[in-house]
Amino acid sequence: MHRLTSAMCWLILGTALVLFVQPAEAAQTKLQGTWTAAKAERDGKAAGEVVGHRLTFTGNSFQIQSKDGKPLYAGTVRLDPTVKPAAIDFEHKDGSLKGKAWKGIYALDGDTLRICDNAPNLEKDRPATFEAKSGSGYVLITFKRAKP
Repeated sequence: MHRLTSAMCWLILGTALVLFVQPAEAAQTKLQGTWTAAKAERDGKAAGEVVGHRLTFTGNSFQIQSKDGKPLYAGTVRLDPTVKPAAIDFEHKDGSLKGKAWKGIYALDGDTLRICDNAPNLEKDRPATFEAKSGSGYVLITFKRAKP
């Protein structure tokens, strides 16, 4: 009886782990590639200087380049598509943000990716909605998948 109970526990634990890991891996696969910022808003104002930036996902890594190709940020990305809205964290590996993370939410609709995060103010919590109102400390960026 004890062996059967132990085996059942491992089976349940394994199934739960697979169910948790699969959505994150599937979401990460869908985000792979390069995305170009088409629209951006920060603290209630248009953030035109962000438009044209390119966000690239490779495996669990990210890199952001300016519109002229200059590297701006890089690190690892962590997704949790099981929460609503889906969560995304950008953990920086170098520069002034080394060891810090932007906490955000994301929504993927075909070739359009929306991300709202606390990049302007790391003291802020993860946003709950896709809004970057004045004083919010959030940035909202709409990306389009770059054509190869």
